[in-house]
Amino acid sequence: MILYTIMPEHLVFQAAAEEYEKQTTVLYEGIPFLVQKTKTDEYEIVRNLSTNPFHFLEQKYAPGTRFPRSAATS
Repeated sequence: MILYTIMPEHLVFQAAAEEYEKQTTVLYEGIPFLVQKTKTDEYEIVRNLSTNPFHFLEQKYAPGTRFPRSAATS
């Protein structure tokens, strides 16, 4: 992919590659999420990947919410 833009690179690609390596995709309560591991042995939701619009209305599936790693399946 080629991206032509007048925007500076640091505004388009704000996070370092190491930040993306910490993220993984898991299923939590049957819903796919992009999550990041925390130091307290939990997952923190980065992005809701569901196609069901009702999953975005639930506060417990909002970005930043944490849940135990044992509750998720890969």
